[in-house]
This record gives sequence, structure tokens and C-alpha cells, in this order.
Amino acid sequence: MPEIKQLPPHMADLIAAGEVVERPASVVKELVENAMDARSSAVVVEIRRGGMGLVRVTDNGCGIAPAELPTAFLRHATSKLRGPEDLGKIGTLGFRGEALAAIAAVSRVEIRTRRREDGAGAALRLEGGVPGEVEEAGAPEGTTILVRDLFYNTPARLKFMKKDSAETAAVSGLMQHLALSHPDISFKFIKDGAEALHTPGDGRLDSAVYAALGRDFARSLLPVKGGGDGVAVSGFVTRPLQGRGSRSMQVFFVNGRFIKSQLLTAALEEGYRNQIMKGRFPGCVLAVTLPVTAVDVNVHPAKTQVKFAQEKAVFDAVYHTVLDSLAERDGPVPASPAPEAAANPRGDFFQSMDAKSFRARETGKPPAPPPKPSAPLPAWNTERPGLKLSDSVPPPSRGEPPERPAPGRKTPFPPLRGDAPASVLKREAERREAPSLPAEEAALEKAAKPAFPAAERTFVPAIPRQEPEVPGQEAIEPLREAPWRIAGEVLRTYIICEDGEGSVFLIDKHAAHERINFDRLKAALEPPMRQALLTPAAVELGREDGALLLENLPLLEEFGFSCEDFGGGAVLVREVPADMDAEDAAAALEEIAGKLREGRSPAERREALLHTMACKAAIKGGWRSGPAELRALVDKVQSGEVKYCPHGRPVAVKLTKYELEKMFKRV
Repeated sequence: MPEIKQLPPHMADLIAAGEVVERPASVVKELVENAMDARSSAVVVEIRRGGMGLVRVTDNGCGIAPAELPTAFLRHATSKLRGPEDLGKIGTLGFRGEALAAIAAVSRVEIRTRRREDGAGAALRLEGGVPGEVEEAGAPEGTTILVRDLFYNTPARLKFMKKDSAETAAVSGLMQHLALSHPDISFKFIKDGAEALHTPGDGRLDSAVYAALGRDFARSLLPVKGGGDGVAVSGFVTRPLQGRGSRSMQVFFVNGRFIKSQLLTAALEEGYRNQIMKGRFPGCVLAVTLPVTAVDVNVHPAKTQVKFAQEKAVFDAVYHTVLDSLAERDGPVPASPAPEAAANPRGDFFQSMDAKSFRARETGKPPAPPPKPSAPLPAWNTERPGLKLSDSVPPPSRGEPPERPAPGRKTPFPPLRGDAPASVLKREAERREAPSLPAEEAALEKAAKPAFPAAERTFVPAIPRQEPEVPGQEAIEPLREAPWRIAGEVLRTYIICEDGEGSVFLIDKHAAHERINFDRLKAALEPPMRQALLTPAAVELGREDGALLLENLPLLEEFGFSCEDFGGGAVLVREVPADMDAEDAAAALEEIAGKLREGRSPAERREALLHTMACKAAIKGGWRSGPAELRALVDKVQSGEVKYCPHGRPVAVKLTKYELEKMFKRV
């Protein structure tokens, strides 16, 4: 066994830095949390090259004493813990005493600070964790820390860093969460010289949401407030109809600390059960407040996960708060007062009257009485006593299937005028006597028949014609009748057809069309055709998801999207695939961003994106489909070409005659 030796302090610091400093966003998180613990009211964060070139964090907090500057960069040096009992009641964001030491070990750091009671400030420079001399320097009240050349002395970590755009997106998402966690602090974020975020710091959460997450998301929110068993819940949730395509807009805070919690996510989505569309997720900005002794924040090096002492109490508080808020939204709306009951405080010009009353008031003459009703005009069907206007069936409302007439009842036709020609009236009478099928049955019966049915009679010419034989040509045989029949469609989602063996098939038209689209896109050698939008659509996805899509613009071009940066995490969409509705573009881009965030291999990522594209372009359940569409889908399924949807769900379900008879106890 090799000899055991103790690592030198510098190597130990580099290894420890890997637990705290994962990427530039980790540096920003630790420095900003220290600034918030210093009772700052304004924090400015500036980065260059995604944070790899420069990270500058400036605050107006209490500052650091000059004599304590070298100690602040030692491992396990902190001003927030004094004894073992403090570990059970942690109320600050930073407490481990490792942030500054880990950052200084893998970068070049410069710090300037001044307390309110000091006449001059102090400065200190460190390189690779080695401090220099503390110098007197001019500085405003507070602390400014500059971090340059991150991972310059650890090339093994440097090669795993992503592009500058991806690192910038990670810092942008982090700044959103930090700004939302403390709306009483004004945050300003500057990337490569351009201001990307600025919150007012007025203490109102809705102001911070508007500045950090955008106007459209802020307008879709409902306020929530409640709790129980010592747990308080407040913040905002999205309306059920404003569901998102992913969980990226779910933001949770526990005692002012941004966390990721499956417990809180499950409680939130449980409150939306049966109120939100399947495949859509609610968004939220929820702050959970509970005693510091009821939560353990020291279970993860990055402090993004916590452990609750009473998980059921936290779950119930979030669940019931969200559920009560949604129930209040759907409550009865008070009726508005009648127009005549509205008071007119001025009693002068703003009055409601018709033109006759106004002229009568101005001229002093009473309004003329309304004219007596004249004799009714003769109805069009006076010469046809057998048909009354009341017998006509009103047209069906939009979006509902037409009402099918009762058996034995003749389908009504619009009445003809009495002055119509006698020949027209005779044909109309004959038409009324002829039995007619409902429109849907006739269309389905026509769809079930072959496209080119065999002739019922054969005509033999008197003189046989000699057709010239042309080499290379063959006679086209008429299309044979399909061995199945379309019986109908139920719930506007499932097609019913039967075959000659007595089996019944239920076919999911959305799943079948989705599989057809997926196979077509996967086999295509050229990008899909595009359609240019008459008005480009701005899709707000959040800063992190927006930057992720902009980083993969060539991949979006491959799938038929033409997008560009619109600022503030929004993406401007100019073109979409030709077989996709423009209304589905936002949901498709949200799902694509979620798939890109999973970090799969290029082949798996492309196939996942094909799933999204095929689903968004497919026929939806509940849509009306014509007979030709139904026949085309059934052809693919019955021929065995389509068996499963891209997600693995079955496309068709088969019921044999024996199974049906067994259900009805006939066997």
C-alpha cells in the first residue's frame, strides 16, 4: 500500500473549493449572500465573459474591519456562529465560513471595504489563496469584491466550463432568484457593460416579480397567503389557464433562502389537481416562513436543499394555501347594479336618455307616441299549410355536433316562396318524400367505401375496340375494398372500426398522427418547411431558458424555427414549422428548453426534440376530423405501419367478438 501523507494546505484548499465553487454562478451566490447578511439595502453585480473574466459585487452594508480582512479569507472563519447550539438555529444565508477561502483559492481576488465609523477604507489582494498586505485605500461605505481569472490555476476544472452565454444565463437565473428572495433590497445586474436587471427594492414582492420575471408572467399571477402549525406561506401562483410547459418558473424560498424542494413542488401541484391541463405545470413565487429550529439548512454544500422537521405540516400549509386561493378565484362574482339604479351625483349633463326625450326636453313638447303595429305580413309558407315555421330545427351552436333527427322524422328543409315555379315546388316535394341519412352517417359510410368502387353494371360495346399496345405501360387495377369499416368516432378522440373477423378496434387519433409525424420528421433529409408569422411573437421563457435557446439557434433552425434575442429572457419568433399552429410555438419552445436543460447526448436530445415537434403538430383530442382524415389514420394503423406513439403508448386497442360477447354475458 502506498505511503499515507497529509496533503499540503494549498491542495486541500483546491479540493475544498470544488465543493463550493462549481462555476461563476457559485461565486456570485456566495458573495451576494454575504452582502445580504451584511444588512445591505443595495447590491450591484457585474460580470464579464460569463463571470470567467470578472465578477464584481458591490454592497452598502456594514463593511469589514481592516484588521479582520486576512482572517476573513481563512477556512472556517465566520462571524455568524459561536457555539454548537447555533447550528440548530441558523438564520443567516452564509454561515459555513468557506466561501471566501474557496473563491480565493482558485482565482485572483481584490477586496475594498469601509465601515461607517472608519475614516478610511482598506484593501487586500490575494492570488491563489495567498494574501498580500492590507493597505489603506479610499472606498465608499460597504464592501466591493473583484474576482478575476476564475480557475486559472486549476485547468482540470477550467476545461469543464461551458460557453460564456451559458454561464451568463446561469448567473442571470441566480440573480432573479436572489432578487425575489429579498424584495426589500435593490439589485442591479450588469453583464458585459449592459444592465440586465434592476429591482426597485421597495419591499413589495410584486414589484420584484415584475422586474425579474417580466410583465406577462407577473400579470398571470394570483396572490396567496395562509399557513398553519407554525408555517406561513405567501407569494404568488399562476392561474390554472396560464400553466407552463415546464417547472422552470417554480421558485421557492424558505426563510429567505432559495431552495429546490420536491416536497414543495408536490404540494403546489397537488393544489392544482383537476384544475390544470395535463402536461402543464403551475408557476409560482412562494415564500415559506417557519421557525429556524424547524429547518436544517446544513444538508448540502451549496445550501440549495433543506430538511424540514415536520414535513407534513409544511406540505399541508402549502397545499391548503394554494387550494384556498384558487377556490376564492372561482367564487361568485357580485352582480353589478342595474343601469337605472346608478346614481348621477352631478345631475346635469351625464344622463341617460334617448334622442326623442332629449328633443322633447329642449323644445318643451312631449314625445310623439310610438306608431301602432301594422298588420302582419303573410308568411312565406302560407300556401303550404303542411309546413310550419315552428317545425324548422335551429342551427347547432358553434363547436357542438349537429342534432340528429329522431327516427321516422323527415329532415326539414327551408321553405320555398309561394311564387316559386311549379316545377321547382314539385321537385322539392319529391325531395321531401325521399328518405335521407344524417350528414355524419353519410360521410362515414362514404369514407368506409373504397375510393374507386367496382362498377355495378358492365357495358359491352357493339363493336369491340382494338386498344393499341404501348410498351412499358400497365393497366391500373381498381383499388380493392378495405377489409375493415369505420363505424364512427366517439369523444372526438377515438376512432371505432371493425374488420371482417368480428373484431372491434379503438384508435387514438392523436397518438396515431403523432407517430406519423415523428417517423416523417426522423426520416426527413431536409429541414421542415416554414411559415413566416405575419406578426412576430415574443415568447418570455425566463433568462436562463431564453439564453439556452439562443445558444442552440442552429438546432432550432434545423426544426423549422427562426428566432432571435428580444432581451430580458424573451425570444422573438419569426418563423415556425409549416404544420404547426402559431399558437403552439410558445409551448413548443418551453418544452424544447426543458429538453435542452436535461443535458443528454446529441442523439438523445435530437430525438427528444422530435417528440415535442411531432406532438405539437398532431391532431388534438377533441378536434373535429373529416372522413378523409379518419380513413388516412386508420389505413396507417390497420396496415401495421403505426403501432405505438413516440412515447410508447399504444395507438389502438382490439376487442374480439368473444370478448364483447363475454362482457354482455352472451357466452
